[in-house]
Order: sequence, then C-alpha cells, then structure tokens
Amino acid sequence: MGAVRIYVGLAAKGREVPARVLEKIRSVAETAFPVPPEVIRGSEWHGRGVSLFGWTNEPDDSRRPPLLTESGGRVLGLNGHLADPDDAGRLIGDPLGEGIGGCFSAWVAGDGVLSAATAINRVCPVFYAETPELHVVGSRALLVHLAAQQGDRVEHDVLALQTMVRQGFFLSDETPYRGVTALRPSTRLDVRDGRRVITETPLPVAAPAPTSERGKRKAIGELAEALLATVAPLRGLGEPVNLALTGGRDTRILGALLYAAKVPFRVTTNGLDAHPDVILARQIAGRLGVEHTVIAPPQTAGQDAVLVEHPLDRVWETLRTCEGMTSAYESIVGYLPYSGKPTMSGQSGETLRAGSLNLLQSDLSDKALLRRITTTFGKDDKLFTDEANEHARELARPWLARKDRLEALDHIYVWYKVGRWQASARAGSLRRGDPVRPFLDNRVVRAALGLDQAWRLSEEVIYALILRFAPQLRDVPIEGKPWRFAAALESRPSHWWRRAPRPPAHMPTLRTGGGWSWRTSPGPVLTDVLRQQVLGSLDALAPIVRPDEVRALFADPVVKKPALAWHLYTVSALLTGVYPGKRPEGLERIPVSKPS
Repeated sequence: MGAVRIYVGLAAKGREVPARVLEKIRSVAETAFPVPPEVIRGSEWHGRGVSLFGWTNEPDDSRRPPLLTESGGRVLGLNGHLADPDDAGRLIGDPLGEGIGGCFSAWVAGDGVLSAATAINRVCPVFYAETPELHVVGSRALLVHLAAQQGDRVEHDVLALQTMVRQGFFLSDETPYRGVTALRPSTRLDVRDGRRVITETPLPVAAPAPTSERGKRKAIGELAEALLATVAPLRGLGEPVNLALTGGRDTRILGALLYAAKVPFRVTTNGLDAHPDVILARQIAGRLGVEHTVIAPPQTAGQDAVLVEHPLDRVWETLRTCEGMTSAYESIVGYLPYSGKPTMSGQSGETLRAGSLNLLQSDLSDKALLRRITTTFGKDDKLFTDEANEHARELARPWLARKDRLEALDHIYVWYKVGRWQASARAGSLRRGDPVRPFLDNRVVRAALGLDQAWRLSEEVIYALILRFAPQLRDVPIEGKPWRFAAALESRPSHWWRRAPRPPAHMPTLRTGGGWSWRTSPGPVLTDVLRQQVLGSLDALAPIVRPDEVRALFADPVVKKPALAWHLYTVSALLTGVYPGKRPEGLERIPVSKPS
C-alpha cells in the first residue's frame, strides 16, 4: 500500500549537475505534484555527477521501502509497491525486477550512475529527456520537461497530441511535452558517466494453448500462484480489505482470490436492490461468507436537470493530475488526504482475458482484427490534417506488421490502454493511497501474457480460476454477456469439463431507462461552453485538425460526439496554457437538462 511518490533523477554529462538545475527542481516540484503543498515531504541524494529527488504525500516513514533507500553506496527510489518489501534490495542491483511481484517502477543512483526501469505494463511510468548538459529521468512528464527547459516556458509537442484528440489518451511513447518520452514496458534506462543506454525486454510470447486437461491445469496453476502471491501480504493487515464487487467477471475472481488466500475482506456494491450487480454480489458474498454492503445511488431519474462543474474547472484539475495525457471526459478521482485503508477493484481484469480490444471483437477473422488495429490508431480520420493522419499511420505500422493479430491487440492493450491511459488516469486515486491491484502485478501480467490469447479470450481461463479459488461460486450466474466458451463446450465436450457443471445462465444487464449521464448527453448549454473554448483556439489546434471539420462537429445545438468534443476541449485548454497556471476562479456551475 502507498500513496503518490514522484521521483526525478539527474545525470550530468560533465562533472557535476549544475546548481541552478537543482534549485529549479526544488522550485517546480509542487507544480508537478497534484496534492496540497503542505502535505508534501521530500528527500534528496547527491553523488558524483548524479542527483535523485523524491517526494511523497505519505504522512510518515512507516511504509516500506522508504522514499529513498541507501545501500552499498547506492540509493533506491520506488514508485508503487512491492508484494514483498524485502525485494527492494534486489532492485538496487537490477531495477528491472523481472521476477519481483508488485506494481512499480524504480530509480537507482550512485556516483556517476543513474538507472530507471519500468515493470511489464509501465503503469508506474518513467519519462526521460536529454539536454546538452544532462539526462533527466522522472515519474512525472511535466517535471522532467521543466527540469530540461532553460527557462520556465512549457513547449508542447502538438503533433503528438493527435492521439489525445482521437482517443483521449496516448497510443504512443510520446507526451504532450517537447523532448519528453515515456519509457517502454519492461525497459531499463542506464546513464553511466554521462552516456545513456536503453535496454528493452520484449513482452512474453504466448505458448500454444494446452491440448490436454493436465496441461490446462498446469498453465492455469502458474497464473493462480502468481495471483495468490499478490494478495498474501494482505493477511497481516490490521483491517479487512474492502472489495468493490459487481456481478461481473473481474471482481468475482478477486473475491474468490481473497477467499482462497484467507485474506479478511468485506464487499460493497453500488446499485439498487433490483439491479443484477446487487443481486449477484449478494449471492457471491453469501457463498463466501463475507459482509456485504449495498450503497444505493442518488435518485436522479425524476430530475429535469443537474448542475455540473464548469468544464474549465474540470479540465484544470485533469491537466494538473494527469499532465495532459488523459481527457477531461474521464472522471478523475478527486483529492482526499492519504489513507492506508486497503481497497480493491476489478480494474485491468481484461489482462486475464486478452485485453479490452480483443474483447470488443465478435468477428475474429484476420480482416476484422486488422481493421480494429487500423481504426484504433486512425479513428475519425476526416477530422485530422494529412500530417496528423500520416503520423497515426506511422504509429500503427509496427502493430499492423505483426502476423499474430490477437497478440498485437493484446499487447496494444498492455502498452497503451494500461501503460498510458491507466498510468495517467490512476494518478487521481493514488493521491488517496495505493489501491491493491492484482491484475497490474508484475508477475501476474507476465504469467497471463504467457498464455495463448485465443484461450484467454474464450474466458475459459478466468472461469477455471474462479472455480479453483472458490468452487462454491460455480452456479452463480454472470452479469452481462454469457461466458464466451460456454457455447463451444456444447459442441466440443471434454473429460475435464464433464466433471464440472457447465457455466450457469447469464443475467442480462439491466436497462433502467431512467438513467442518463451529462457527459454523454451534454445538452445545449454545456455544448456551447465546449464549443466556445475549442473554436476559440483553432489556431493552436490547426496543426492536427481541420478547422472546418471541427466547426461541423459543433454545428448542432447539442454535440453528437461528446467524447470527441471533450478530447478537443482538453487539448485546446492544454495548448492555450490553462495548466500550469492558477486554478480558475468564479466559474458558475453549468445546468445540463435531461434529454427529452
């Protein structure tokens, strides 16, 4: 468990890191750390030609490893958490930590030496830049950029932002800041005596799907052991883990996992009593013998309108927290003081099922999968300039060249949906403490990626894991769509599956009819606020979008593509200097009417 920790390392190309750079780092750290200044604590280490800075909003030094750990003339900074804190010593020798459990990135500094490394999904990111004087490596892209700049001016990489407008996050290793790059997954950066070397370890190649039931049990067993290892340390906590439980797949396996690992936990579910999430979560909690709390949502169906925060307030906080790498269309978790209470949710559970992009597919033909890769990178191409579209094609090219399309989409999910979108968006929740995320664990992701994509996509693997951890859940229906492998079992029976009942029928997602979201139905007043900002900053956006197409997007009283409108709003606010800058004041909330 932990909170936000941010790091920046400096390695001089000459004898020493310039004193003015050290002072600048100290002066701009608060700009890049999205918490109140009064809760920030920092630590520094300085050696020959190398400096390492760390800051945190943890209230004390009780968490292991400490913010900076010195050993044998070197110092370690760890962003994230380790399944076993004693593994910190191993990271000092090898910051890549391929066999180490946890969700982390690491910095190691010594005289004349600076290293940093990402884990397999880079969800704890590392950013780097280079100047004529030094190498800069940090966990916050804006901080790296400001450290590398001669002055205080922020320079943006406008062409790189084309992917932000398309998808609301980065489908590349670029950042919004000129000269700053994200380190790839499972990659190590070393600077020795002023010279930088980057070493990338490819993601695991999946083994063929097992053809025997014994082979299936063995492969699933290895993944099960990795999952159990992630939660084993939670047994020693002073209070139960709080699991947000639904009727779906990803939180169900977490409940079963905690049960199998004998970790004390309780569950909460948001929804009304008649909703499938609540009905099924209650059944699961009953079978597992744990406390279940239902939190009913506010009843808004009878309201004709709601008041929402002004988009400029929303985008300022999103830019401050996510550094221009997540759209304000997303709802970022707001700041609350640090809490050590253990929490868990099903975020990133798609890793066990071959990734969200593959899960979108009903057609698994080569042509359909190729089209999914193409549209992922080149969405809404008519809106963009020729240069922006060509840049998108360049980014897609290596993925299109892969012969195994399922693997390509699986790895795109890990590289970008987890490694860029979640890495940025989760910064909001990390300010409150580091939730336990078994699906992001270094060993779990490695074990999952080693299993055949088609087999994982069938959902046979995750179903078998649930039965392995908590067999009493075998006849609890699933919410939403049926298990993917269920239909195939009827035509392809096997000895192993005959020993266990077929999956129970699913419970379709409940459509209440009265629910609505102001984000997806923004109404004319909110649309006009978005329109004014975007159309008023077309000059800044012109290198990547066609002005006439943007005007056409906002031609109707209510914008028909609200997500795209919010992406444009976010990028336009970034490029026009909304952040870094003072928080907007005096902005009235915006009324959004329920669509008729």
